[in-house]
Amino acid sequence: MCHAVPARVIRVLPDEEAQVELAGSRKTVSTALVGPVAVGDFLLVHVGFALGRLDEAEAEATLAALDSLGTAP
Repeated sequence: MCHAVPARVIRVLPDEEAQVELAGSRKTVSTALVGPVAVGDFLLVHVGFALGRLDEAEAEATLAALDSLGTAP
């Protein structure tokens, strides 16, 4: 099963990309589908693409739910 996970933007890059952090790992993702982002934003990420935006509370709740299922990143 595939799922998108919340990740926090830690650096905005050129060419519609951003560096995000998730569970201590950093990854570069495309932001072309969500538009401009800022450091601190939470994005819903799947296979290198940001698919949507989340507020911090929603991101934390989603990560907690994934952790309780044993599928946290």
